Amino acid sequence: MSLIIIGTVAFDAIETPFGKTDKIVGGAATYASLAASYFYNKAKIVAVVGNDFPQSDIDSFKEHGIDTEGLQVKAGEKSFFWSGKYHNDMNSRDTLITELNVLENFDPIIPESYQDCDYLMLGNLTPQVQQTVIKRLRNRPKLIVMDTMNFWMDIMMDDLLETIKLVDVLTINDAEARQLSGEYSLVKAAKKILAMGPKYLIIKKGEHGALLFHEDQIFSAPALPLAEVFDPTGAGDTFAGGFIGYLAKVGTINFNNMKNAIIYGSALASFCVEKFGTEKLLNLTEEEVAARIQQFVELSAFTIEA
Repeated sequence: MSLIIIGTVAFDAIETPFGKTDKIVGGAATYASLAASYFYNKAKIVAVVGNDFPQSDIDSFKEHGIDTEGLQVKAGEKSFFWSGKYHNDMNSRDTLITELNVLENFDPIIPESYQDCDYLMLGNLTPQVQQTVIKRLRNRPKLIVMDTMNFWMDIMMDDLLETIKLVDVLTINDAEARQLSGEYSLVKAAKKILAMGPKYLIIKKGEHGALLFHEDQIFSAPALPLAEVFDPTGAGDTFAGGFIGYLAKVGTINFNNMKNAIIYGSALASFCVEKFGTEKLLNLTEEEVAARIQQFVELSAFTIEA
């Protein structure tokens, strides 16, 4: 039994109101696998980098128990690079540079040792690549979680809808939920999206938390108020990694465990934004994670006296 995470392992250069960085390690698979590793020690990644990607950073995956056999290193090529600048509200940003490099012709190879996959996290890549990964697994995983974005809705809607049919959990933000469904009300949007195929829908609302939908059930998870947010770049991927890492750990899929998984994912994401890039995710302790999860519990706990 294992957890496979597919996505980008890349370089980012980020500017926010709190500062800026040169090239640092980023990418959906990077954030998601590091987050998952705090709850589950059998995470495996499928991604591609160029030979400009430092071996020391590949070693840091291994130090967190992450299997890198599925990480392709392309000789003579450069890794994917993205640069962006965040506005003062930290919710909107401008893309300054996007260099696809090795990602332009990415063919996700599934090593034989990955064929025991029970949990699959499809990070934000083209819908065709996400479908390819599903088809290359001999047995369907017990749970498939998919992340996507408005870009694919703009240019590959038909392919995206075909991929959505194949997954169990779809995670998108509120603007993407409205675009995908054509509904402004998130409750109505969720109903339409669930009819597209997934059993569960997570709508991320940034600093306002997240919503979980399943059949007629709804769960609203809070966001932790933070004094400072330095870099929100990997927050969504960190959330997804913590979410599926927790579910892989407990091994049982139901609405209650999904609710818990959202809190675990939210806790990891709240750490991620406190520093630039993956800096905060690299050195957390079990005690820090447990204390942060307890903060989330206390944030929404209350009693009502008749």
